[in-house]
Amino acid sequence: MSLTYKEAGVDIDKQNLLIKGIRSIVKSTHGPEVIGGIGGFAGRFRLDLANYKDPVLVSSTDGVGTKLKIALMADNHDNIGVDLVGMIVNDIIVDGANPLFFLDYMAMGRLNVERGKALVSGMARGCKEAGCALIGGETAEMPGVYNDDEYDLAGFGVGVVDSDKIIDGSRISAKDVLIGLHSSGVHSNGYSLVRKVLFEREKLDIDSYIEDLGKTLAEELLTPTRIYVKSVMNILRNFEIKGIVHITGGGFIDNIPRVLPARSCAVIRRGSWTVPPIFRFIQDLGRIEDAEMYRTFNMGIGMVLVVAEKDADDIMQRLRGLKEPATVIGVVKSLKKGEDAVLFQD
Repeated sequence: MSLTYKEAGVDIDKQNLLIKGIRSIVKSTHGPEVIGGIGGFAGRFRLDLANYKDPVLVSSTDGVGTKLKIALMADNHDNIGVDLVGMIVNDIIVDGANPLFFLDYMAMGRLNVERGKALVSGMARGCKEAGCALIGGETAEMPGVYNDDEYDLAGFGVGVVDSDKIIDGSRISAKDVLIGLHSSGVHSNGYSLVRKVLFEREKLDIDSYIEDLGKTLAEELLTPTRIYVKSVMNILRNFEIKGIVHITGGGFIDNIPRVLPARSCAVIRRGSWTVPPIFRFIQDLGRIEDAEMYRTFNMGIGMVLVVAEKDADDIMQRLRGLKEPATVIGVVKSLKKGEDAVLFQD
């Protein structure tokens, strides 16, 4: 008996239907730099070099980890695409680069067209928020690799910065100030621990209303990652940022040292900002040590800017004008023998 690709689990007609359904959504992120639309074999982007003397391309790739499991549990896929974009563009701006374009990869056990449209719609919203174009992607139906209801996401982004404006932390010195840009919640890191505590150990329901949070677990845990591109790019127009840290996997303890010069130490004042209730909720139920929390989660600070002491007040004033919630959370000091690169003070 003759078999078809569809009978093997891959429905090309559905893929074509998805492309048709997302064409206008994707196009809404395009400016004149994008050449052509989606449906080709590659995306095209005309790079305008007029404003750059020695342009350097900066790229990043990432996923959203096991936050996907939360989206599946809640059957809510509207914002997970925003998370995907956020994780990547927030990494790109760490180097001082302006994100240009973004591509996605969606792998599914069985293609669900409406779910696919929801995912791409989220990516488009994230790209608009970051000021970059969604220029292409791939949708792979992979029966046998994923269960029918499962999917995975990956994203790829490219930005540009002049070589003499690359932010690499080399100019950081003692007395520089650490400004923390507030997160919107858990963002897209630490969800394996979240799920272990809340759903495996405590057996909570995803739709449970939590009084301390003022919302359901689904609403809290699916809050999309905050995208900091426009605020950071605005600050860079008039001020020097010596270092930028995206607080992702590894939290404060592993990420901040990545931008510090040798023999430098970051002193974090923990009481300087209000930790969102979700983190205390997870910590209390899981009986998790403080050190583990600050190494796993963002604890309410999604990005850290390292700036000169003389600029800190003006930058804070600019951030307030941009309605970007931020707090001075610490300082840089010289590292003494035997000290950790990140110290916490209460």
